[in-house]
Formats: sequence, structure tokens, C-alpha cells
Amino acid sequence: MNSALNAHFVPALRQRGFKGSLPHLRRQRECRVDLVTIQYDRRGGGFVVEISRCAVAGVTTHWGKHIRANKATVYDIPPTLRHRLGASGLNSGHWFRFDQGVSATVIAESLHAYLDEAERWGSV
Repeated sequence: MNSALNAHFVPALRQRGFKGSLPHLRRQRECRVDLVTIQYDRRGGGFVVEISRCAVAGVTTHWGKHIRANKATVYDIPPTLRHRLGASGLNSGHWFRFDQGVSATVIAESLHAYLDEAERWGSV
């Protein structure tokens, strides 16, 4: 799945200014940093695409640790300030499954359809 994502999804993110490598990519904006993370199902066979953003100064976790923006990931952002692409509402998940007979390439290419959703949410 990583190969398919690197071949078909990451280039679309790079065209939009993202840097980094799977599973964490970032895009520096004038007033924020957009974050994208691919999180795999610990049992395998699926993943979610989570998006968020942080200040250009970085983020301070709830326990007081400061993380620079160029090191921040979606995981450093409170869950209420994240969004999973394809989710129907707050705290709902949308898992992209690659263990059900659909090719990894088809799944990776299908993510392009979610980039407009991410733009509307304000992160991509």
C-alpha cells in the first residue's frame, strides 16, 4: 500500500506544496502549517487519512511539550481539531480498506477525490 500511495497520492500532495514522507506530510503556509498523516489499522488491511493544522510557531501539547511546526504531526493536535477524510461527522472514521480485493493502486488513486473535501476543511 505504501508503494501505491507514494506513486499515486503523495505526488498530488506535492503538487499542492506538501513536503515530507509517509506517514507524515506538511505544508507551510503564511499563517499556518497544514498536516496530513496516514494511519494504518494496527491489524492491517486499512488506513485513514487524517488532516489538521498548527500555528507556524508550532504546537504545545496538553502536557506542555512544545513541538516545532516542522516536526508537528496530526497526532500532536487534539482529536477535536482533526478530520478524517471521508468521515461523515465529528469523531467518525472512514477507513480505506485494501484487504477486500481492491487493488492498492485503485485505492491510492481514489484519494484524489477527497482532496476537495480537505480544501473545504482548510488543510489541503
